[in-house]
Amino acid sequence: MRRKIERDPVQIRLSGTGGQGMITAGVILAEAALLDGKNVVQTQSYGPEARLGASRSEVIISSRKIAYPEVTKPDILLCMSQEAFRKYAPQVSSHTVFILDSTNVEDSSEILKDSLAVYALPITETARKLGRRVVANVVALGAMSALLGLVPAANLREAVLRRVPERFRDLNVQALEAGEELAAHEAEHANQTSRNRGGDS
Repeated sequence: MRRKIERDPVQIRLSGTGGQGMITAGVILAEAALLDGKNVVQTQSYGPEARLGASRSEVIISSRKIAYPEVTKPDILLCMSQEAFRKYAPQVSSHTVFILDSTNVEDSSEILKDSLAVYALPITETARKLGRRVVANVVALGAMSALLGLVPAANLREAVLRRVPERFRDLNVQALEAGEELAAHEAEHANQTSRNRGGDS
């Protein structure tokens, strides 16, 4: 089931391990929102070990002037690693939507029970099937935006093409499309589950 985020501004935290491309993902998402005519703030931070520690990129998207340029409580939290999940999952509110890379993250129902929604998707495994785990960040963007209606698909594709080296454009477009397919499968599964529950009542 797709769940379009209606909040304005919408606060997004993309988290993972250094080397998973969270900074690049934030830049791509911010550019896609700019192409959509939105106001955007994008910030980033690294853990103590740039390659191994937790890293995050934060994007705020709004149709209005953005008064405060930092994410306080994310409306959307993407976790691409267990370390990022442990660090950032407790820093949410009841309106947060989680996107978890089920390849790398074992979720905790205790932490997630009060969240608005949780999507656990095989993001890194999907990238691996494309031949390069490094494009997992773009798979994540495709899935997250398709599920939550963050930016138009055409704008996200354009931002990817602008931000990745020319020799990797085809691979990244495939990654984006694979993420969108993950979102479609997740939505169909949720709809089927909802229909089944309705039939039991």
